[in-house]
Amino acid sequence: MDKEITKEYTKEDLTIVWKPNKCIHSGVCVEKLPDVYKPKEKPWITPENATVSDLQSQIKACPSGALSYYMKGEENKTDSQHVEIKILENGPFRIMGKVKIETASGETIHKDGPTSFCRCGASENKPFCDGTHRKSGFKG
Repeated sequence: MDKEITKEYTKEDLTIVWKPNKCIHSGVCVEKLPDVYKPKEKPWITPENATVSDLQSQIKACPSGALSYYMKGEENKTDSQHVEIKILENGPFRIMGKVKIETASGETIHKDGPTSFCRCGASENKPFCDGTHRKSGFKG
């Protein structure tokens, strides 16, 4: 199994956690906070360019879970008893919480945190969203 890459960026008591292998390049981060997320620069995340509240709000909107955060003195964890499902306009189903997925082939996959499921049918990473809906013009 590949080792998961994790990078952290800190502003005050907030630490942003980025897992590049989970990123589906939806562009939500860049769209919401262009002064913070600059993919062509290094470092590409500059949290000092936004408020902690704005950063938290944007990170909660990340459809793949590639971005998460924790506050100093708190664990970075998801409430395992609470699952939230949101249908994103013209995009995937986003599941927040701990889920167990059983695929048609019998494989079991465990996810914790934001997980996005394809609604357009064009993803190359089914059942998960890979952002293809944006190129295909999916409406739903």
